[in-house]
Amino acid sequence: MEYPEIKERIEKVRSRAGKAGLLLATKTVDCDRIEYAVRECGVKYIGENRVQELLQKYDRLKELPCEIHFIGTLQKNKVKYIIDKVSLIHSVGSISLCEEIDLRAAEHGIVMNVLCEVNIGYEENKSGFLPEEVPEAFEKMLGFSHVRPLGLMTMAPKCENKADYINFFTKTYRLFIDNCVEKVDNIYEPVLSMGMSDSYAEAAACGSTLIRVGSAVFGQRNYGNQN
Repeated sequence: MEYPEIKERIEKVRSRAGKAGLLLATKTVDCDRIEYAVRECGVKYIGENRVQELLQKYDRLKELPCEIHFIGTLQKNKVKYIIDKVSLIHSVGSISLCEEIDLRAAEHGIVMNVLCEVNIGYEENKSGFLPEEVPEAFEKMLGFSHVRPLGLMTMAPKCENKADYINFFTKTYRLFIDNCVEKVDNIYEPVLSMGMSDSYAEAAACGSTLIRVGSAVFGQRNYGNQN
């Protein structure tokens, strides 16, 4: 099995991302290509957006030498299906969701790593805490016994001008430094997850520790079979 274009694209992303870690967003990507990226290209993190798709792929994914993250919008009634299958949930945008994660993690006797989702662009169609809500939200997350908040995640608004991405990412980085780093870095490595296929270089330059790329590596997605 050879996918030279995948390896070439991964190398290109890494060269532009610098020190930021690489997470491959694998929505609609088949397990053969994911396995190639992990085993042949050394990818350490993969992220699924949809609970159903994660469950369908899980028997293959769990055998790979990488971490599985959940990076999409997560409904409270779906937490129970993935709580024992992922190592980090990126998209915790409400305290009620955090409460459900804590409850389900307790049932399994585990502590779930999470990121506090920031709606940095104040977009009505996106979930997450508004920037001014982050200090209180992150402090509350630290109080749960079966949840371990590692840092922040954001999805910047779609920008035509790359400089606008830098503006959003810089603001998120400041929130990260002010509210997360000093509280967690003496215990575990803080995580700032920001930057996607159209903005990962800018995110990395602004301090992202983990970029999430899909189409930049796997090409444009085919949603023909998606509901």
